[in-house]
Formats: sequence, structure tokens, C-alpha cells
Amino acid sequence: MRRTQNPSSSLEDALRWLATRNDALPTELFMYAIVDPTTEVAAALRLMIEPTASMPTGTPQSRAFAAWGLIVHEIERFGPSENSRGRNALRAAFRLHRRQEITEPWEATLGGRFAQLKNDLGAVFGNPVTTTPIHKAWADALTKRLVPVLTIKLRLLAENGSGWAFYADLARRTEGDSSTDIGIDTEASMTESRESPAEGKKDPGSRRALNRLPSEGAQPVFMDLMVTTVIMKHRTAHRRITERLITSKIDGLTSYVAVAVSGTIGLAPAVRAVWGCRAVKLTPRRHGEPVLTKLVFPRSLRIDEKHFFSSEAIDNELRAEREGVDVEVDHHGIAPGELVRGHTPVRGLTIRVQFDEGHVPAGCWWHAEQTVRDRRKPPPADSDRWLPIVGQSIEHTFVERCHPREVYGVGFLWD
Repeated sequence: MRRTQNPSSSLEDALRWLATRNDALPTELFMYAIVDPTTEVAAALRLMIEPTASMPTGTPQSRAFAAWGLIVHEIERFGPSENSRGRNALRAAFRLHRRQEITEPWEATLGGRFAQLKNDLGAVFGNPVTTTPIHKAWADALTKRLVPVLTIKLRLLAENGSGWAFYADLARRTEGDSSTDIGIDTEASMTESRESPAEGKKDPGSRRALNRLPSEGAQPVFMDLMVTTVIMKHRTAHRRITERLITSKIDGLTSYVAVAVSGTIGLAPAVRAVWGCRAVKLTPRRHGEPVLTKLVFPRSLRIDEKHFFSSEAIDNELRAEREGVDVEVDHHGIAPGELVRGHTPVRGLTIRVQFDEGHVPAGCWWHAEQTVRDRRKPPPADSDRWLPIVGQSIEHTFVERCHPREVYGVGFLWD
């Protein structure tokens, strides 16, 4: 940052700080700041989040969307056309959607993104040899247009919060129109890298890499590692062992709630603690609800503190044929997958299935973020989603981040 180098008292410095952070998306940072106003992140973003307090009945999620939507709105209004240097520099700085000329995902650093503009969108900036003209366009757009406009609008919105709804809706529509665009994961993993050795450099601003809001009742944890191992008996899931390494997103976290649904709807095998927790069965509030088990930790966790624990569910009923194994993300998300030596998971979601002798499916595939119908529909024969069956087992690590409110899993094709 230049000038005051104090984002808590300078909107320009706050925006520079936001653009140069490469460890989290802007919306993640807004949410983190709103949820915990005592953090350094909250201090840096104070000038942009405090005015959102005027938003009528504004939840932390709505306020985060509103603050981000305001910035996006003003950037997209910048300049007379799509070839505006300032607009394109601001889009790159804040990792907004890329023009089709920019074929590669946004780089993690501000300098790297400006280099992409030089290489792929050079004509807009006069075909420069260096990124100096792009840095100048960014600085001019920031100081001469974005900061003055935001200063005025933030003051007006602080006085009359009814206008925030427009910007919150704008951010939500942008997410819906592009399937995964401008999504956030509530304060998820502020220190998390956006790269996965299993897949190469990830795109902090691409549609596939952006994170989404968890539901209001989501469990306040982020999964650094989740390994689910299913032991089949005949064609039914007999035993399911789940190992988890979590990061707490709140102070005072004491437990995690697990559910294990058997092959028959409405029946739930008992979940028992294996390591790092003790199991407490919860009574369903309504008839037909799955049986939940609270896995209580040895002590309460502080925010950003990690904890490893595991549990298992055993189903002795064996009533229904399994069409697959699913993992529903009812928390703040799961990290991108990472393997050591190509086979040992150390990060992300991994699903393993050991089939019973004489009951091995004709084929297996992985699925991500699909409808119930599509999950059970085999992919085309030439799809790379088919999994090799080695012996009587399959294994798949999801190399991309797993988002809140989505389902990931593997499907079985029985003869």
C-alpha cells in the first residue's frame, strides 16, 4: 500500500489492502470482519463494513453481499465501454469475471493479474511492453473514481440503509447467473492456499474456485481434511468410517453433529466415536427425521483452532441396495484435495469404498454439485469421471474445493 498505509482510516488503503490479499476472496474477508469485529481484518475493512450496519434486518451474510455488491456495481459502471482501461484494471485487481480474451485463470497476486492484462488484453492498454500502464490505470481508477464515489455512497447508505438491498441482490444475482460466480464461504479458512498440487494452480477469481455462502444453520467448521471409508456387505453400506480435521470458525466450539443414513429412507445406523470425541445421541424433534449424533470434543476450541476426530456408523439392517456414497456439505466447506506421493490424502475430501467379494459393481464414477437424478446417472463412456476399480476397491479425492450446501460423492453401476 502507498500513502497512509492505514486501511482503518483510509478508504483508498482499505481497497488496496483488499485487492492485494491473495489468501482469501473479498467476500470471505467481509464476512470474517462482520462476524468478528475484533480482528485485524475487521480493522482493515472498517470503513466499508460499518455503514452496512444500517441495513434493515441485515444478517452478516446479507451485509457481506451488500458491501461487495456496491464495489462490483461501481466497477462495472466505470468508463464508457468494455475497453475502458480503468474498468479492466479494477476487474483484475478485485478478481471479477474475466473477458474471453483472458483464457487462463486469474493469478493469485495483483502483479500477476496485471501481467495477464498485458499479455492477453494488451490492445486495450496500448500494447505495453511492461505492466506500468496497467498499474497507472489501476491507480487512477482507484483514486480518481472508485474512492470518491464509494465515499459518497457509503455515507448516504449509512444514513439510509434501505438502499443496501439493491447491492445485496446484485451480488446474489451475479452468483446465480453464473452458477458459482461471486460466492462466499463464511470466513472460511482465512489462511487457506488457493492451490492444489493435485490439480496445479487454482483460480481465486474463477467461477469454479469461488466459494459460497453456507446456510444460516451451517455448522461453524471448515474441513481441512475429510476421509470417508465405506465397507460394503453385499450391495449395502455396512460400515462407514469418517476421519475429519477441522478448523473452528467460532470461539467456544464444543461439538460436531453427525448423521449416518442407511440405504433405507428414515433409518439411521448408530454413530459412535472412534477418536478425539465422545458420542451423544440426539432425539429427533419430528417423526421421520434422521437420528443425529453430537460428537463432543475433549475441550472447547478457539476460533481458527484445528482438531482431528473420527467416528463410524454401522448398519446391520442391510435392507437396501446402495446406488452410491454421498457427502453433504452442511458446514463452511472442504479444502481442495491434496495427495502425498499420489495416493495418500492430506487435504480435502476423499471417499473410499471396499466392496464385498462377489458384489463388485460393473462401474463407478464420481459426481459433484449435481441433482439427485444426475448423481445416479452414469456419465458418458469417454468421461474422465469413471473411477478405476482396483481389486475390490475404489478411491477418489476431489481436487477442487467442496462448497457449502452441495453434495459430492461416488455412484455405482450394478449389473
